[in-house]
Amino acid sequence: MGVPIAVTIAGSDSGGAAGIQADLKTFSALGVYGGVVLTALTAQNTKGVFAIHDVPPDFIAAQIDAVFTDLDVGAVKIGMVSTAVAIDVVIAALDRYHPRNVVLDPVMVASSGDQLLQSHALGRLRELIGRVDVVTPNLLEAATLLDTLPARDEDEMRAQAERLLDLRPGAVLLKGGHGGGPDSVDLLVEAGSCIRLAAPRVVTRNTHGTGCTFASAIAAGLAKGLSLEQAAREAKAYISGAIAGADKLGIGGGRGPLHHFHAWW
Repeated sequence: MGVPIAVTIAGSDSGGAAGIQADLKTFSALGVYGGVVLTALTAQNTKGVFAIHDVPPDFIAAQIDAVFTDLDVGAVKIGMVSTAVAIDVVIAALDRYHPRNVVLDPVMVASSGDQLLQSHALGRLRELIGRVDVVTPNLLEAATLLDTLPARDEDEMRAQAERLLDLRPGAVLLKGGHGGGPDSVDLLVEAGSCIRLAAPRVVTRNTHGTGCTFASAIAAGLAKGLSLEQAAREAKAYISGAIAGADKLGIGGGRGPLHHFHAWW
């Protein structure tokens, strides 16, 4: 049996903090081989996103075919798919290959506040959610998907996560990092169950790529054969350590990257 393999379908961050760069670092840190399907290139650093070049849909499809017809893919992490046509290509590929353990980080806005999802693509993103095993929105993304206000407490988080289940993902992991309080609390919600994942909140501005990293860590765990709950718990521990170590890196003048290799460097 070879090394577990996960594939990221996402955009590139030229600053190295988010997107496929964060995904591959996370896979490597957690002992998983990473394949890549590039959906967009961004001219980006810790201070903002300055330009986006969308990869043509036929080339996205070609990358998917190349990867899935050769690699034994144990999990898929989907991140930035900024256009409706790109989302349609991904949906068609999921229907064609039926990969195991699909994790969707519904990327809409960068840490800098720059828009990464075209407004007309939101409906297609909701359609994509119905094809995945777990979707990992933050509070703002969940509110946008549901056309409501962000949850203010854990009761509202659970209610919104349960509403997101109506879009037919296997599970919802609603992230509470944008909330308040001494702990950062995430809720893993499936039909009839809710698991609370909590860790002390770390005060730092260096959180660029947090959503990408968390989703990739879950995908890595699933690729290694963990249950969703185990993968989510291990991902929570990993992301907490990566955030806690972020200030040691001192990279860039804005929102810096996490320390993906905090346990080794």
